[in-house]
Amino acid sequence: MAHSDSPATPGAPKPAAGGGVRMVRVPDDRAGQRLDNFLLGQLKGAPKSLVYKIVRSGQVRVNGGRAKADTRLEGGDEVRIPPVRLIEPGDKGAPARGLLEAMESSIVFEDARLLAISKPSGVASHGGSGISFGVIETLRALRPNQSLELVHRLDRDTSGLMVVAKKRSALTQLQALMREDGAGLRKRYLALLAGRMPDGVMSVDAPLHVGLRQGGERHVQVNDGGKPSLSHIRALERRGGHSYCEVRIETGRTHQIRVHAQHIGHPVAGDDKYGDPEVNRRLREQVGLKRLFLHAASMEFALDDGRVPYVLTAPLAPELVAVLDRLGG
Repeated sequence: MAHSDSPATPGAPKPAAGGGVRMVRVPDDRAGQRLDNFLLGQLKGAPKSLVYKIVRSGQVRVNGGRAKADTRLEGGDEVRIPPVRLIEPGDKGAPARGLLEAMESSIVFEDARLLAISKPSGVASHGGSGISFGVIETLRALRPNQSLELVHRLDRDTSGLMVVAKKRSALTQLQALMREDGAGLRKRYLALLAGRMPDGVMSVDAPLHVGLRQGGERHVQVNDGGKPSLSHIRALERRGGHSYCEVRIETGRTHQIRVHAQHIGHPVAGDDKYGDPEVNRRLREQVGLKRLFLHAASMEFALDDGRVPYVLTAPLAPELVAVLDRLGG
């Protein structure tokens, strides 16, 4: 039976929802991009769950073979994209004015190549799983004539620094730095950990495995079969019997800080997934902590082979400053 494969052309135009199978040649400037992210760019409006489903089922092929969602593409690769039924553009409306204003006021840095925000807690990095508008969709609505791509993600409940690329060259440089696992890009977080952490720096070297629970929810655990993961935790202050800490991560695994903190017996305060329910309840009642106490505070890197250094920072979210004040010494 004949099917409607179209010729492989760089960045082939996207058909209307429900069109035929497409063969898309990966442009050279997309080399190194993950397959799932490439598909999200090709299938505008598709939820991530749908992208993972068509990859897992083998409907997506790279150079004729099956591939995984985290496969890194090369320029010239041919990607088979099956027909998928999408909500027509426009069905979702536009981001609420409050979200647009919050995102505009959260910008902490901008130049010709990069834009950085201090993401509020509760806002997803991107839409999907019932969320129409995350950080990237809202920024694109604010800047409709600009090309914007997420450099990295933060958990929905984590606040703080997020970097968005305005130029493809900056995105590919930063993605290459991130693959160096800590050597090319330094990330610093601030967290309140339950209980009294010992003095000095505690390095947690524990491999992490991402599993899926029923309903597609990700759950991460320390597992020898997981990916190498390294965090360095240093107590800055004792507050109300708990530890206000600086965390530097050398790897950027899903939920890394939260699972490593749980692993050493000092979970992140306010973490309803990996935390201590009793500690969370007391902190909510006594000092009004109603969210995960984890904040991406800074990122250091250099572009253009080290010639252009960046030190980007996002001040601790006001509601977390208030919690520290109420906890006292």
